[in-house]
Amino acid sequence: MSGERPLRTPPAPLERVAVEAPRIGVVAGGLGAYWPQFDGLLDQVERTNEEIRSRLGSLGAEVVDFGLVSDVPQGAEAARRIKGSDLDLLLVLVSTYMTSGQILPVLRDVAVPIVLVSLQPSPKMDHATFGTGEWLAYAGSAGLPEIGVALERLGKPVRAVAGHVDDERAWGRIGSFVAVARTTRLLRSARHGMMGHLYPGMYDIASNLTSVLATLGGHVEVLEYDDLRVRYEAVTDDEVDAVVRTVDATFQRAEGADEENVRFQARVSAALDRLVADKALDTLAYFHFGQPSDIYYRLASGFPIGATLLSSRGVPTVTEFELRAAIAMLITGALGGGGSLTEGQALDFEAGVVELGHNDAADMAITDSVPTLRSLAVFHGKGGGGVSIECGIALGPVTQFSIGELGNGRLKFIVSEGTAVDGPHIRIGNTTTRVDFGCDPGLWTERWAMSGSTHHWAMARGHLADDIELLAALLGADFERVQP
Repeated sequence: MSGERPLRTPPAPLERVAVEAPRIGVVAGGLGAYWPQFDGLLDQVERTNEEIRSRLGSLGAEVVDFGLVSDVPQGAEAARRIKGSDLDLLLVLVSTYMTSGQILPVLRDVAVPIVLVSLQPSPKMDHATFGTGEWLAYAGSAGLPEIGVALERLGKPVRAVAGHVDDERAWGRIGSFVAVARTTRLLRSARHGMMGHLYPGMYDIASNLTSVLATLGGHVEVLEYDDLRVRYEAVTDDEVDAVVRTVDATFQRAEGADEENVRFQARVSAALDRLVADKALDTLAYFHFGQPSDIYYRLASGFPIGATLLSSRGVPTVTEFELRAAIAMLITGALGGGGSLTEGQALDFEAGVVELGHNDAADMAITDSVPTLRSLAVFHGKGGGGVSIECGIALGPVTQFSIGELGNGRLKFIVSEGTAVDGPHIRIGNTTTRVDFGCDPGLWTERWAMSGSTHHWAMARGHLADDIELLAALLGADFERVQP
């Protein structure tokens, strides 16, 4: 992941939901004919491989070691063991030359994404003292193209990392693979709640659930507002008091903030916590109008605090039934950048920036200051009113990430990197961030509008485009980087 390291810890007493470590398999190879010919070569190759496995573990991966393959029978045996190991990624360590034939059973039979890794023991050989055996410990680059050809002929993507064991560029690429593997593991088991109905007329955000799950994995749990109502009615005063204490610790209140509405939203927040726990949800997309005389209308107006607290804990909870924006926030959160719901607000041509934001679903792990609770007489385009969340994302590198759904049903990952900059903000109880994309704000808006993005998406801290492009490749989604 390039750019400044994003913020990942929400303010106390909030705690981020842990993301499970990826299971990354490692299988090494070397030509068995070399071992009896050159004393010490196997030991050096094993030392190199152990350094790689150790550092891989320090990146947060659960490493599953399948040993060294020296010939074809060993390759076939390794393939049998790897297939039942619930891996998210397999690294094939090419620390010396090996034939493609001996590793072919692994390349052919293993269904998980494969990355070829060739890291030599140091930046260069000691040319004055090295003989053939010492050179062969640096000869992974000789075998790398051969194994790449084998993957291509098998109809599989060729992914390779080459460098030395202390090469930060190479380890940056490996770190991206680890982060993306962590994200694919999360997506495979993620449970997405959809409660209520589509905002009338917002056709761009309507999702074909089969298409979404076919590409990303996981499950969609279809919910009704009655699922929230019964939990709202069961919330105790002690639960409400606990949420209010969290609100007092994590928000500031603008003058005139409605205490009664804060307590009402705290009760809704407690009910949302129960719903998320009961249904084991990783995201929740919601919307409902209702009638002013019924409980559902009132519940639908009570989300700003609860949606922000859940989003800040790493459970994106977004309005207007925006399933794919919620998943985009889940992905950027897993990649370390957090995620807030956003859309276009306005263009400042004098400053050369695009102003972006939305209501609800702020992520306090990446805000620039303590969010403000501001009372609004009406929530624009929605029923009711009450306190709403006002804040911006911290200054520095940011990434916009949208998951579009094309006319052919394919998903498209759309990203753009920019910089959150200082400047005036409107005070209307929304998130607002001023972003400099390095070009005319009208030009950026044109290109983004033509990309296939929905009118909602995730904004995250840091520059995550490279990781998201890698994720798209592993998942089989289309990809576009908007960077005029």
